[in-house]
Amino acid sequence: MQANLEVLEGLARRLDISVPMDQLETEVQSRLKRLARNVKMDGFRPGKAPLSAVTRQHGVGVRQEVLGETLQSRFGEAVQAHQLKIAGYPRFEPKAGQTAAAEMTFSASFEVYPEVKIDVLNTGKLSRPVVSLGEADIAKTLEVLQKQRRSFETTERGAMEGDLVKFDYQGTVDGAAFEGGKGEDFAAVIGEGRLLKDFEHSLVGLKAGDSKGFDLTFPAEYAARELAGKAAHFEVQVRDVQAPVLPPVNAEFAKALGVEDGDVEKLKAEVKTNLEREVKRRVQAKLKEQAMELLLQKSTLDLPQSLVAMETDRLQKMTEADMQSRGVQTMKLSADMFTGQAERRVRLGLILAEIVQANKLVAQPEQIRALIQEQAQSYEEPEQVVQWYYQSPERMREIESLALEENVVAWVAGQAQVEDVTTSFEDLMGRA
Repeated sequence: MQANLEVLEGLARRLDISVPMDQLETEVQSRLKRLARNVKMDGFRPGKAPLSAVTRQHGVGVRQEVLGETLQSRFGEAVQAHQLKIAGYPRFEPKAGQTAAAEMTFSASFEVYPEVKIDVLNTGKLSRPVVSLGEADIAKTLEVLQKQRRSFETTERGAMEGDLVKFDYQGTVDGAAFEGGKGEDFAAVIGEGRLLKDFEHSLVGLKAGDSKGFDLTFPAEYAARELAGKAAHFEVQVRDVQAPVLPPVNAEFAKALGVEDGDVEKLKAEVKTNLEREVKRRVQAKLKEQAMELLLQKSTLDLPQSLVAMETDRLQKMTEADMQSRGVQTMKLSADMFTGQAERRVRLGLILAEIVQANKLVAQPEQIRALIQEQAQSYEEPEQVVQWYYQSPERMREIESLALEENVVAWVAGQAQVEDVTTSFEDLMGRA
């Protein structure tokens, strides 16, 4: 078999592959005969159609199938012979100017994987947050849990942040009503961001039965584009003001959160364990983010455009499917929106693969088990979740990938300069 390799620009390569036509036609005829034994065709009993009729109806498809398989097989042999690492899929085209002959030559155009060069990382710097959880952090988390289970009671005082306010409203722009600008018995909690900030501030201090008129300007980025940046006037009539009532942290509260015997100290211990788990996850995520950025800065490689195109298409389809699942109606998204993200993901993937291979980083069974158990702890039946992971090769591959990423981050941290930075829990969580 003849397969001449041509090195093109960058990562592009081309192989010329010759296909003996007599062998191809022999295989085509063999398949058509096998097909004729069982094929159903109008006017004939199953398996009784003449070969000529089967050839007329199915010959083109069978020939394309055989040709495709032959090209793939010979391409694979040529790739192995030239010791190539193929990125993406080849594109086959017949060579121009060919006449009927014993052989046909096809050109296979494709890209190869690039050489990845990673500079020394010892000048790179990583910041590792160090968090010491205190009683105040546990108390704040319990308060969040209380707020999630709050009730509301009518109050005669003026509305303040955290209160549930029920009101009627009428809005106008340039003296005219607009769509969505009128509501009756509307309810919102001040401070939760369901309303525009200026609207919320205008409700503060109002009591049940109070009326008020006020002006505000819609933000320039307001979702309703016809209102964006415009000045509006609103009239509101408050129907009711209700103050939040938090449940006490007692046995009943603990039971509601899964502590069967209602022991409040057990509840606090569980909260602390969950916070420690979240701190570990956040610290690892921040280290990973910095490690990936350092690798991008210190690495040099050409990007296979075929892989970028495949990743762009994957991201586009995934985003469109997600939007449809949430009932968001949208036009077909442009592939250009995802090219930058796709390039970054492909670049990182190639860098990580090089580090894993060069340093023989392996996801150990005990490491995979620990990751699965860690993921399972946030569920009511952890052991069932563990079994769920082990029952699926695909889910196990996802966990193995996470383990390998952890190993790469650890390897980068071992090469770079790591500074421990004392950080509050609030800052780590982005709540400061």
